[in-house]
Amino acid sequence: MSSDPSTNLLGLDCEERYDYFLTKVAEEREVWILVNQEELFLKNYTEDNSEYVLVWPDESLARAYSKDLDGFSPRSIPLPQFFNKWIPGLTQDDIDIGVFPGLDDDLWVASPAELETELKAELANQF
Repeated sequence: MSSDPSTNLLGLDCEERYDYFLTKVAEEREVWILVNQEELFLKNYTEDNSEYVLVWPDESLARAYSKDLDGFSPRSIPLPQFFNKWIPGLTQDDIDIGVFPGLDDDLWVASPAELETELKAELANQF
């Protein structure tokens, strides 16, 4: 395995990346997205044409993903803002959340409510 921690994390399967995301976000209390110069966040689409926003557990992993995307850069969202603004907004707009893409083609896509529940459970487990 590579000695670069980012490469090691990117090589995990999607469930392991999801679990890492939950733990890291609960510890750091922030979520990372990619935005362009117009402050629009990066969205992708599933095979059935459902929209989802990509999220990462830290800046370095978001930046590594953005290196092949022209004009996108990482942006931090504090966890309270993610819960209070983003979760309701994504739910209203029917946009899911793609959690921490890796080197494989598998991606954990969760509903905003599902991710909120999982993150809050992880936060509760820290105490």
